[in-house]
Amino acid sequence: MTDRNRPRVVVVTGASGGIGRAAAREFGARGDKVALLARGETGLRAAAEEIRDAGGEALPIPTDVADWEQVRDAADRVEEELGPIDVWVNVAFSSVFAEFKDIDPAEFRRTTEVTYLGYVHGTKAALDRMLPRDHGVIVQTGSALAKRGIPLQSAYCGAKHAIQGFHESLRTELLHRKSNVRVTIVHMPAVNTPQFDWVESKLPRHAQPVPPIYQPEVAARALVYAADHPKRREYWVGGSTVLTLLANRIAPGLLDRYLARTGYDSQQTDRPRDPHQPANLWKPADGPDGHDFGAHGDFDDKAHPRSIQTWAAEHRGLLAVGAGAALGLTGAGLLRNGR
Repeated sequence: MTDRNRPRVVVVTGASGGIGRAAAREFGARGDKVALLARGETGLRAAAEEIRDAGGEALPIPTDVADWEQVRDAADRVEEELGPIDVWVNVAFSSVFAEFKDIDPAEFRRTTEVTYLGYVHGTKAALDRMLPRDHGVIVQTGSALAKRGIPLQSAYCGAKHAIQGFHESLRTELLHRKSNVRVTIVHMPAVNTPQFDWVESKLPRHAQPVPPIYQPEVAARALVYAADHPKRREYWVGGSTVLTLLANRIAPGLLDRYLARTGYDSQQTDRPRDPHQPANLWKPADGPDGHDFGAHGDFDDKAHPRSIQTWAAEHRGLLAVGAGAALGLTGAGLLRNGR
């Protein structure tokens, strides 16, 4: 568990919107010093104001995480202005909603550079500073799609699968070194974020998260919890994540056929896609004078504000005690009945 006797220095990538925005706000509300990395300057400014209003200290740094030099320089600036980095949370991503046959190789490469190499760059920048101090936590924002691919998201699924392998490899190296630097990954369900309004899309209808949908605050709380409890190798958020990953272990071929049949409609609403909607693959949708998209997307009326499964994961000790007590009572009853 991390030291909570002082404000931590926390870096959150992708902090201008969605899960990153909600996570940065959650850290800031605890009084942490939060560095915000993203390309969207309008969203960065708004996120910084939210953190300051919540009682935290904010340092917005416009950064393209696909560019190693920008990430390295941002980390240097964080340590110069806020102090040694305690926690680094990788969230930033981009993607393309389309069948693979319709994705240009340059679009696939750009998605990989942002969504996968952005995590590599962030992790490298954090480790370069944490390893000499033998202190720090790196939290990777994963997804159920890091272990189970679905149609129309081949670029994103490929990048998230790469992050999973990267995480496992790095974790074994840190264990070998007996390092006190911790790395963990939090696998997310479908979340109500603005990505469905700004991710490059070639679908005929407006994109949506695959139900059930959760609010970004659910994901944010899980990331903060993981930063406080980083010894676990991974966390699964949402019952849908658990069911998907377990089903993929038991019957992956059957799940292939199910997703082939349902995966197209479940990722699109009934309304046509706006051909003029912004696309943030190559440039931020919320540029210097752009619209602040915030943390939430268009699906507030369908999104769950909490996750029972996540609560259970956070209270495993309490549940174990309760289960033990129940088993004890059951055993006592059986003994009495057997006399």
